[in-house]
Amino acid sequence: MVLFFTSTAVDPSVVLYMGRDKVENEDLIKYAWPEDVWFHVDKLSSAHVYLRMPEGMSWESIPEVLLTDCAQLVKANSIEGNKKDNITIIYTPGDNLKKTGDMAVGQVSFHNDKKVKRVYIAKRENPIVNRLNKTKMEKEVDHEQERVDRIKKESAVKRAAAAAKKKADADLARAREAEKAARSYDSLFSGDADELEVSNAPKKSVRELEEDFM
Repeated sequence: MVLFFTSTAVDPSVVLYMGRDKVENEDLIKYAWPEDVWFHVDKLSSAHVYLRMPEGMSWESIPEVLLTDCAQLVKANSIEGNKKDNITIIYTPGDNLKKTGDMAVGQVSFHNDKKVKRVYIAKRENPIVNRLNKTKMEKEVDHEQERVDRIKKESAVKRAAAAAKKKADADLARAREAEKAARSYDSLFSGDADELEVSNAPKKSVRELEEDFM
C-alpha cells in the first residue's frame, strides 16, 4: 500500500507519497518516475517520501515552503528523527537512487553524490504535519501497469509533438515557395511592362531618324 498526501504549500497543489513499510519502499525505489524527488532523514531510519514535481519545476529549485512540507513529513515518519530537533533531511532525484543486490531491504545509495541536497529542520512543525495528515489517502498501486500507462502517455505526447513540428515545417516550406514564386512573378511582370513601354512608343520616320543623327 502507498500513502498519498497533498501539499497546498504551492499553487497548484502537488502530490507527496511514501511506502507504508520497507518492503513497499523497494517498489518505490524501482518504479520512481523521472519527475519524482526522494526525501529521507540523513543518517537515521525514516520513511522514504517522494515529491512528484509538477511540469516546469526543477528539483534544484523546489520552493522553500514545499521543501519544508516534504522535510516535515519525513521527520514525522521517522521514529528517531521525530523525537529529535536540529536534523538534516537529504533529497535527490528518484533516478539518482542506486540499489545493489547486497543492500538490505529499503536501503539505497546514490549514483552521483553531487546530486544530493540537504535541508535543515530545527523542530517538528505540528500545523504543517497535521495539514498534510488530513489529506492522507492509502491506495493499492500496480506499479508496473502505472509505468506502462505513463510510457504510453509520454510516447503519445512525443508523437503529437513530432507531427505538429512536421506540419509546421511543411507549412513553412510552402510559404517560402509561395514567396519565392511571387517574387519571380513580380520580376517577370516588371520586365514585360518595360518591353510594353518600348513597343508602344511611336515609330520615327526615316527623315526623323536622319535628323536625329545630324
